[in-house]
Amino acid sequence: MQNDEPVNQPTSENEEDYPTESQSAIPEVVIDPLELEVRRLRESSDEFKDKYMRGLAESENLRKRMQKEKQDLMQYAVQNIINDFLTPIDHFENALKFTEQSSDDVKHWAIGFQMILNQFKDVLAANGVTPFVSVGQPFDHTRHEAIEMVETTEFSPGTVVEESLRGYKINSDRILRPARVKVAKAPASNETIAELNEEIN
Repeated sequence: MQNDEPVNQPTSENEEDYPTESQSAIPEVVIDPLELEVRRLRESSDEFKDKYMRGLAESENLRKRMQKEKQDLMQYAVQNIINDFLTPIDHFENALKFTEQSSDDVKHWAIGFQMILNQFKDVLAANGVTPFVSVGQPFDHTRHEAIEMVETTEFSPGTVVEESLRGYKINSDRILRPARVKVAKAPASNETIAELNEEIN
């Protein structure tokens, strides 16, 4: 016997309350594989570019550092050679001072030696090596080597009063050889001398 009772069919309201499977699913986002590959290649390209730029900078820094070390080494070698020439020049100058009281024959020889000495000095000057003035200048430990303190009232204390070995500089500012000098100091007062005599006696 057939059941004549109608089967409850979902109303339109019920259909809205219970969405179908196709309605409830999250829509898929389709990403083009080519776009993914482009992104990956772009990131890879940026990374390689960054590494290349860093490598280039490091290479340039290394080149500059090696060039500076080479220049410093050459300059150091040149300075050592020039320094070796300064001592014979000192001897030449000292020897020529004594010829002033010598005979005429010796003075004629001295003129020739003076010309040779001047040529040496010209070569040094052409390479940036020049003597500097010390007498009358304040003592400077970077330019002077004090060998004696001299009591005097002619110069203020701390002033160079005499030069026993001439100092030379290279390239206008770098000291090639410090000058050996005597430095002024204030004379001891009578009271100080009396105190020293008492201590001695």
